[in-house]
Amino acid sequence: MRKILVTGGAGFIGANFLKYIIEKYPEYFVINIDNLTYASDYSNIQKLEQYKNYKFLKANICDQDIIEKVMIENEIDTIIHFAAESHVDNSIENPFIFAETNIMGTLNLLQQAYKEWFIKPFEIKEKYRNSRFIHISTDEVYGTLGEEGYFTEDSKYLPNSPYSASKAASDLLVRSYYHTYGMNVITTNCSNNFGPFQNKEKLIPKIIYNALKGLDLPIYGEGDNVRDWLFVIDHCTAINAVLHQGKVGETYLIGGHNEKKNLHLVHTICDILDERVPKDVSYRNQIKFVADRFGHDYRYAIDPAKIQRELNWKPQIAFEKALEETIDWYLIKYNEG
Repeated sequence: MRKILVTGGAGFIGANFLKYIIEKYPEYFVINIDNLTYASDYSNIQKLEQYKNYKFLKANICDQDIIEKVMIENEIDTIIHFAAESHVDNSIENPFIFAETNIMGTLNLLQQAYKEWFIKPFEIKEKYRNSRFIHISTDEVYGTLGEEGYFTEDSKYLPNSPYSASKAASDLLVRSYYHTYGMNVITTNCSNNFGPFQNKEKLIPKIIYNALKGLDLPIYGEGDNVRDWLFVIDHCTAINAVLHQGKVGETYLIGGHNEKKNLHLVHTICDILDERVPKDVSYRNQIKFVADRFGHDYRYAIDPAKIQRELNWKPQIAFEKALEETIDWYLIKYNEG
């Protein structure tokens, strides 16, 4: 039986993963630590309280005493680390909180895991022989692409925002604990996720919310920036594959092969809303182009060949179907469904 500590489980991806793993593996015991900042939402995980193999604790991953206590009292042998400040615009306004949470928070988790799991570097305690530290990161650490090419596990780190720089730093800390201490770490770098439970500061839920409320649909620049979209449920299955089959010390890139220009994506959302919740004119009329974001990366695209080849993973849900399901979920959330 694995005893798993999930960080940031009240956030978007974490909440989806918690539901997935608790239901799939009732024999696992899962503790969810989340500080419930503005980007988290307890309602995302409230229904999980019914499961006997689940426990929630409101805490900050930077708190050394709390993390140490949780590790010891629950004999945690697996950490799946989602918790992070993640909104690029916010990192431009206040980079310090991103350094604190994403860098120091990750370092604290690594160090507390080392203290509990190891006798000394490369000498792990017998009961933690199969321990795992899974670090969930982003493709933004690799910077930006031009019209062609893809990020791979061999791509150079070239972060262009305080957010991506803080995530790059956390990735490197995780790597260092493998090479310096022998910790069983694995890092995943994913493309843009979408699906239920996402904060409405993010593009897809923001467009849906603003459209329904009659507000402007803001698009940076001319809407030409390209993102590779991954349905969050597919991401959950990828993390599960990494947890159970991934090779320690490795990095796996997780992408959906769904490249869309921002303007094209917003047009698609508007067209679906025109069908679901029609009004006199198209929601496209609410689109407003705004000044581009500072340091705005042009294109992200992932080559997921490694995880497909080594772990036999690939997305199962077609983008169009997943987007419609996502919009329907937000229509209910925003009381329009």
